[in-house]
Amino acid sequence: MTTLLKKAFDKVSRLPQSEQEAIAALILDEIASEQKWDDLFAKSQDKLSQLADEALEEFKKGKTKPLDL
Repeated sequence: MTTLLKKAFDKVSRLPQSEQEAIAALILDEIASEQKWDDLFAKSQDKLSQLADEALEEFKKGKTKPLDL
């Protein structure tokens, strides 16, 4: 465990139980969300690669326009 995480847990441990539970729920939700995105990206690599290849081919054929910001 990192020093910063230990410091955070130490501070949270001094809060009332209801606040500790709320913070724990937030942390667990964030971890679950990150895992979900990691899984989705891992499962979509073939499609993303295919889309990138198509975009490069369109660029090479001059079918794209510069993005005007």
